[in-house]
Amino acid sequence: MPSSRTSPPPSPSRPRTAVPWTAVLATAASLALLALVAARWSPLMSLDREVADALHRDAVTDPGLVQVNRVLTDWVWDPWTMRLLIAVAVVALWWHGARLLALWLAATSLLGTLLQQALKAAVGRERPQWPDPVDSANFAAFPSGHAMTTVVSCGLLVWLLRLYGAPAGAMGAALAVAVISAVGVAATRVYLGVHWLSDVVGGALFGVAVVALSAAGYARVVARRPAAGADRSPRP
Repeated sequence: MPSSRTSPPPSPSRPRTAVPWTAVLATAASLALLALVAARWSPLMSLDREVADALHRDAVTDPGLVQVNRVLTDWVWDPWTMRLLIAVAVVALWWHGARLLALWLAATSLLGTLLQQALKAAVGRERPQWPDPVDSANFAAFPSGHAMTTVVSCGLLVWLLRLYGAPAGAMGAALAVAVISAVGVAATRVYLGVHWLSDVVGGALFGVAVVALSAAGYARVVARRPAAGADRSPRP
């Protein structure tokens, strides 16, 4: 005789989304470098002054190349230019109904800026002033705002393309632009004598960590969020 009691239906388990190893490694590396710089020691310190000295003395003898570097870093790869690209993406996403993703993108960009400024104020490391106006100790702070903002902005845009299933050609072009931008910012800032290697490497690492953690967080939020008809945000 079958029992009158019926076992309750199994409760649906929440989908688990693991934090990608990229986020873990980038976060660990950036925090380790931050701790070393805050302790007034950097694994790049042996190269910092030697490279900065050689490049700076070469830079001041070539005003034309200095001007090219300044145009690149003050216009093409300037933090405000990078934020403008993110603002355009946020408006486009909101216009097409992906409001959750638009807010997530804006919050991530803002978080990257606030984190960079907070770390810069907390570390407060400046190096000696060179005897030339090309260099300024006022900008020699860890992490580099140019490097971090460029990596965060380009990384978020590449992540958006991947999220929307962009074709391989578009993804390859976007990755190439992102890599060229990150390397270009590092080269121009170091060449102009504005930042040490530690600054640009630290900014890039923190940028990668912010993007990777943001992408992982978005996947977890979307996995736990019921589908909403009014929101067209894509699911990873």
